Amino acid sequence: MLKGHLDAIVLAALEAGPAHGYAIIETIKTRSASTFDLPEGTVYPALHRLEQAGLLASAWTTPAGGRRRRVYSLTKAGAAALADRRKAWGRFSHAVDTLLGGGRPWPA
Repeated sequence: MLKGHLDAIVLAALEAGPAHGYAIIETIKTRSASTFDLPEGTVYPALHRLEQAGLLASAWTTPAGGRRRRVYSLTKAGAAALADRRKAWGRFSHAVDTLLGGGRPWPA
């Protein structure tokens, strides 16, 4: 079920502000109540893909006493893409709810 939604999930995890990869993974896990406990091998390729698409920016940082790490942040295009994906998700999830649960159709 995650297939096709990972990019939107990663964008949403960065909406609150910049974060490094492990923090993004933890945000996704925490906000999904551990439903999505994603491995690095799933998240890092998505981060690189989203950066290449211009939806994320990244910079190397070295916190005091810490090791160097790459921090990712939403670009304006990324915030707009997240808004679009939320709208599409709303329509999609409502349609599935309607089909599976007998609800009312999405307003035109």
